[in-house]
Amino acid sequence: MRARGLPLLPRRLLARLAVMACAVAAAPALATTILFPRPLLENDPQTDYPVALLRLALEKSGTPYELKFAPVVMTQDRVLLEIAKGDGGVDIIATMTSEERERKMLAVRIPIDKGLYGWRVPLVRGDHQDLFAGVVDLAGLRKLRSGQGHDWPDTGILRGNGVPVSANSSYEALFSMLSAGRIDYFPRAVIEIGPEAAAHPGLAIDRHIVIHYPTALYYFVSRNNARLADAVKRGLEAAIADGSFERLFNQRFGAALREARLDQRRVIELVNPLLPDGLPQEHRELWLAPDAGPRAKTGARAQHRAR
Repeated sequence: MRARGLPLLPRRLLARLAVMACAVAAAPALATTILFPRPLLENDPQTDYPVALLRLALEKSGTPYELKFAPVVMTQDRVLLEIAKGDGGVDIIATMTSEERERKMLAVRIPIDKGLYGWRVPLVRGDHQDLFAGVVDLAGLRKLRSGQGHDWPDTGILRGNGVPVSANSSYEALFSMLSAGRIDYFPRAVIEIGPEAAAHPGLAIDRHIVIHYPTALYYFVSRNNARLADAVKRGLEAAIADGSFERLFNQRFGAALREARLDQRRVIELVNPLLPDGLPQEHRELWLAPDAGPRAKTGARAQHRAR
């Protein structure tokens, strides 16, 4: 006799549906593709670390993402506009924070550079390696002209401290401007200047000073993409907790910090007039305070915002 209840065909159909449901539940979720700005150069050292750390964070976030480069190279202004629009042209960038950027985009407030983008060493011409030998304070720095990207926060920071700046929209053009004598120096982050000096014969790393202002390199996403921001934050926190963040950071920058000899340089402190509220300075584990030389008496209070 046939068992009471549902007819035979529906019972078989339900059984098959149950099996299919279990298979779907067991299958890995499809990864969401996210786009990172395509680097200007192949094997760009400026992109290498942020991308490697982002892959690590996404892996540890527990959320399936596939990281790819955007199809075309864009200026930084264009990238920031694409992210602010939130239409998928670019989904995430690693860049210095500012009030304007945090107003327009969503920041993951973990300084992936440990604050080292605020430690700037001058790149100079090879025949001007003692240009900064007599520069002991901000007044001396104001007598020399620097070069910066026109859309970089550093430009506003230097100008806010009365330092002359010639800005350009082309990153590579700044090295040409320095070689041609149109600017006196090009201040670069202590963790990026080594490869840049090696790639530009005729230029050299100054031996005398380091310029410092408080800042942070964050990941930024669209304000409409809190899910991605939460995943990146969760993954970075996991990497910090298990030590993989520290290992990657030291692998990339340990030698550069040793070669910079910051303890043998005069430190010229600047204020950061673009510094937003909410910089997580109370979390000391997120920051690296290099052993640096004596501070110049500039009168600037670097930990406070200029108004």
